[in-house]
Amino acid sequence: MFIKQIIIQGFKSYKEQTVIEPFSPKHNVIVGRNGSGKSNFFAAIRFVLSDAYTQMGREERQALLHEGTGSAVMSAFVEIIFDNSDDRFPTGKPELILRRTIGLKKDEYSLDRKNATKADVMNLLESAGFSRSNPYYIVPQGRVTALTNMKDTERLHLLKEVAGTQVYEARRTESLKIMTETNNKRAKIDELLDYIKERLAELEEEKEELRDYQDKEKERRCLQYTIDHREQVEIANALDTIDEQRQNGVDDTDDRRERFIQGEKELTDIEAEISELKQQVDFLKVDKRQLEDERRDNARARAKVELDVKGLSDGQSATQQAKVRYEQELDTVRDAIQQREDELQTINPEYTAMKGRESTVKSELDSAEAIRQRLYAKQGRNARFRNKRERDDWLRKEIDDSYPQLAKVKAVRMQTDEDIAELEKNIASTEQEIIDLRQQFDDRGNSSESMKEQVSAAKGKRDHLMDERKELWREDAKLGSVIANAQKELSRAEQVMSHTMDQNTSRGVAAVRRIKRQYNLDGVYGTLAELVEVDEKYRTAVEVAAGNSLFHYVVDNDETATKVLGILQKERAGRVTFMPLNRLKPKIGNIPKANDSIPMIEKLQFDPIYEKAFQQVFGKTVICPNLSTAAQYARSHGVNAITMDGDRSDKKGALTGGFHDPRQSRLEAVRNVTKWREEFEGQKNRSDEIKRILERKDQEVSMAVGELQKIEQKRQQQEASYGPLRQELQGKVSGLENMKDTLDAKLRAKLNIEANVKALTDQQNAHQAEMASEFKKALTNDEESQLENLNSTVQDLRRQYSDVSSSRSELEGRKSSLEMELRENLRPRMEQLESQALDDSENGSRGSLKDSQRELKRIGQAVEAVERKVRDAEEAIEHASAQITELEQRHAETRRQQEQIAKSIEHQQQKMEKSMRQKAVLTAQAAECSRKIRDLGVLPQEAFERFEKTKSNAIIKRLHKVNEALKKYSHVNKKAFEQYNNFTNQRDTLTKRRAELDSSQASIEELIQVLDQRKDEAIERTFKQVSREFADVFGKLVPAGRGRLVIQRKTDRQQQEEEDDSENEERRESVENYTGVGISVSFNSKHDDQQRIQQLSGGQKSLCALALVFAIQQCDPAPFYLFDEIDANLDAQYRTAVAQMLQSISSSSDNGQFICTTFRPEMLLVAQKCYGVKYEKKSSSVLVVSREEALKFVEEQKA
Repeated sequence: MFIKQIIIQGFKSYKEQTVIEPFSPKHNVIVGRNGSGKSNFFAAIRFVLSDAYTQMGREERQALLHEGTGSAVMSAFVEIIFDNSDDRFPTGKPELILRRTIGLKKDEYSLDRKNATKADVMNLLESAGFSRSNPYYIVPQGRVTALTNMKDTERLHLLKEVAGTQVYEARRTESLKIMTETNNKRAKIDELLDYIKERLAELEEEKEELRDYQDKEKERRCLQYTIDHREQVEIANALDTIDEQRQNGVDDTDDRRERFIQGEKELTDIEAEISELKQQVDFLKVDKRQLEDERRDNARARAKVELDVKGLSDGQSATQQAKVRYEQELDTVRDAIQQREDELQTINPEYTAMKGRESTVKSELDSAEAIRQRLYAKQGRNARFRNKRERDDWLRKEIDDSYPQLAKVKAVRMQTDEDIAELEKNIASTEQEIIDLRQQFDDRGNSSESMKEQVSAAKGKRDHLMDERKELWREDAKLGSVIANAQKELSRAEQVMSHTMDQNTSRGVAAVRRIKRQYNLDGVYGTLAELVEVDEKYRTAVEVAAGNSLFHYVVDNDETATKVLGILQKERAGRVTFMPLNRLKPKIGNIPKANDSIPMIEKLQFDPIYEKAFQQVFGKTVICPNLSTAAQYARSHGVNAITMDGDRSDKKGALTGGFHDPRQSRLEAVRNVTKWREEFEGQKNRSDEIKRILERKDQEVSMAVGELQKIEQKRQQQEASYGPLRQELQGKVSGLENMKDTLDAKLRAKLNIEANVKALTDQQNAHQAEMASEFKKALTNDEESQLENLNSTVQDLRRQYSDVSSSRSELEGRKSSLEMELRENLRPRMEQLESQALDDSENGSRGSLKDSQRELKRIGQAVEAVERKVRDAEEAIEHASAQITELEQRHAETRRQQEQIAKSIEHQQQKMEKSMRQKAVLTAQAAECSRKIRDLGVLPQEAFERFEKTKSNAIIKRLHKVNEALKKYSHVNKKAFEQYNNFTNQRDTLTKRRAELDSSQASIEELIQVLDQRKDEAIERTFKQVSREFADVFGKLVPAGRGRLVIQRKTDRQQQEEEDDSENEERRESVENYTGVGISVSFNSKHDDQQRIQQLSGGQKSLCALALVFAIQQCDPAPFYLFDEIDANLDAQYRTAVAQMLQSISSSSDNGQFICTTFRPEMLLVAQKCYGVKYEKKSSSVLVVSREEALKFVEEQKA
């Protein structure tokens, strides 16, 4: 049998269906790069054949499916086709097809295309020679390394696994357990049988005497019943009398107790009121101290401001005089400026009109001059030319020459137009900037006032925040006093509560509370007393019923309880009883349903989550109006009954009671502790909150102070910026005048340029007109006449231009003089005066008298307010002190009355205790009578009537005679008949059972002996086989060396080696004496001292491990073997030896098939078939390759 073919689809790196060509039944070698899918190929075979892939979760299943691009793989399968020509599989077919399919939700096996269970598959494989105890027919990567590093003890365990001893060990352990139980049962049966034999012999003699005794005993019981019944009636009458007396005393005591409780409440209220008043006085004193400190601070501030006011008042007159001088000079300058501006407004229209007229006259003059010059030129040219053609050529040349000049002049005109537009734009922008700057100067006072208001607002905000911070400081100081008082009261309340329980419980409860807070244990709920609310009238009854259970701690489960108990034990912090809710199973009692009994659980208020705990403690307790009713219900219903006063009767008949001091109430103590703890924690949280608010307020104050500093700095920067602003304004004005002068020059240049353009254009037109005219040597008559007119016109225009230009120059000079005076003198002087006046005004505003007076008024009002608060605080302190004195007097008087009531209650209580003792004695006697009657057993009917009329003395005498007669029967066994029958039945049953146990023990001992023998034989047989095969395999792998397995024993630990063929010891002792299996080898000689495996190199160790694997396989051969890179760590010579061994084993007909992977050439040289694994497009495939291709791939990998 061998693996014939493997088909893989969707498994790990094998996405597409991969059908591997049939394998050789001998030696097959697979090569491939790391990551190509070789190990996944071996994993696919192990997936089908081994137990390595069982009980997988969803993520593990997903990991087996191919992951890559494209459509998702939802299922995978691996199919192995076995050649079954030798019929190793009992199927009767030449082939066996085994497939395993896995998906996210399925895992199925099939045999020959039919569904099968995993158990069927494994049984079939074992029947074909696949041993579960020897998994070394598949050797994956790392298995050789694990064997190399294996210890001797682990190697012995491996040997036992190969021998299959686990089955023997499991069955032997189970058999020993059964035999021990059988021996124990037999011993008990023997003891019982011995006792039964003795008792049966005694009972035979006692049966006859018993019949005579029963007749006398019957008469004695009748007499005894009559005596006990009469005593019981007398005791009941006495008890009724005591109950009546007690009830009267109880009523009086209840009245006194009510008055006492009321007095205690009044005392508590008075003490609380006194404490509250004292705390209020402390608060007032703290307020007073803080107000006095504030008053001193305000007084110092007022003195400082008064000095500032005095200094400002002294300097006010000098400031007023300087201000008058500045204002007079400023008015003079403003008048001069206004006069010059009025004159300019008069001159400017005249200057503009004159300038326009001058431009018109100049244009007319230039035009006339140009026409005249052209006529003169024409007149001179006619004499130069001989004919029209010469003249026209010259004119054409002149026209052509004038075009570039005209274009150049036009370009200059265009550039001039752009310059003029740019200047006009800059002038308009500069004028707007000057207006803005002047506006800033005009708004300087308003800005200063606005900045002053901002400073004032910032100061107000700062002062307001500081006042709020002072209030928070006061509140924090008050809370400090409140917290100290609450902590003091809490300590006092905890001390009182600790006195209501023992010291260990007190320490334990406190420790549990601390542990809950420290470890944040939400499942620790609290004690019963903390979790319940009880009406005051039921408080005493609840406390008596619960007792120390009030301080049992309720937790959610036993895990939490165990954790807390462990911490308590570790810290030695007291003892506590826990009530885990998950473990509590309270039994519902037989609660009477009557008007005179109230289930106590109904009078308790608690969270339903804790119901189990309260049912456990109070579920079987009822509240009754009096003790007699309580005793009745306790007897009849088996419950604990209790009265409102705390008198108790339990189901066993015990009565407890007496006075309960309400001042020592446990529930009240717990409530006080809870109250003060909540008060302390609440005030502490409030204090922490105040501190956080104070921190934020400090930040707000710091921010307000910083804001004020920023505003002050901004004001200073604003004041410092007016000097540069003034300089900037002067520069802007000067620049504006320069730009206007430049604009005028540009406009004049533009007029000249336009005149040139006109002249050139007219000249071109004249030349063109002349070219169109006839050629003549002289001017025409019209031209002559025009020339004469032009001469006279030019003379007139020149005269007009001279007059207009002279008038324009005179106006321009006057205009320039006025503008210069305004620009250079008057306006700078006015700005200087205004700035100086504003600076004086601003300097005065910083320490203005009005602000100082306002501040002084504010401080004065603050001082008055503080004085008023101080007086109010002193009055409140005086009033509270008077109230405290009055309350202390009331407290003393109430305390005296309470002491008198307590004495009277104590006296009455002593009386009641005495009557209770009498009642207890009578009750005990009544119980004794009842017990005696019950002990009499079932009485005959004559017992109730036979001696009813007989006197008590006669009955006593007769009873004495009967007792004397019964003395001779004192040794008689009253239950001899019944005991004899019972013991006889038991003897027969036990004798039969012992015979069965004897038979069972014999069978078990025989089985154990057989198992031990088989296990020892298997271990020794396996060791001998593996040792023999190891020596043989090692000799083949290392011909020059020698190797063997060495058994390690307890008796000779000092020896390094020991032969395994000792025949002087018993087999059982030798196997149990084994402690390990060592490997001893020599690589150089068959006679030299051998080395242990720990002393070898890495390659030598790997070779030893492989030799052990081959030896195990030879002992328990499999149909085929899978080796994954077993030669990776071997030297070349050993790789060759391993390859030859594989070839030798596979060539023999009795051994199996080999499928190996390698990166070395030695194994390829002896392989019968080679395969290559490729990884392309994120999917692996397996193809048949030649030996040469495989060797070439290996050589490439080496390179």
